[in-house]
Amino acid sequence: MNFSMTENGFTGDLPFGELTISGQEGHGFRPFQLLISSLAVCSGGVMRKVMDKMRMPADDIQIEVKEVVRIEEEANRVAKVHLHFTLKGNIDESKMPRVMELTKKNCSMVRSVEGSIEVIETYELI
Repeated sequence: MNFSMTENGFTGDLPFGELTISGQEGHGFRPFQLLISSLAVCSGGVMRKVMDKMRMPADDIQIEVKEVVRIEEEANRVAKVHLHFTLKGNIDESKMPRVMELTKKNCSMVRSVEGSIEVIETYELI
């Protein structure tokens, strides 16, 4: 990955295209949005794989970021993220505690922020 400075932030030259990043609203993705997106989508991808291996593939997984807590006095750092998964399909609810445990254990992004960002993961089946 390579990043180049622009007038309002940086652009990243990535395999799937250019990514515009800026700390200023309206000039690109904000760094904290990319961090939260990485946590959410990594968890969702791991959850999908875990459910497939348990022979209960999801027809759909939606991820809602219910809460992001930032601490202004500490450079506005992200302290807490609540991810809520809405799952659709023929899913055995009795297996969901294990699915959630394995998801958190095997998501590299969640594991990378362990000890600095509290990541709460909840779910509902529809």
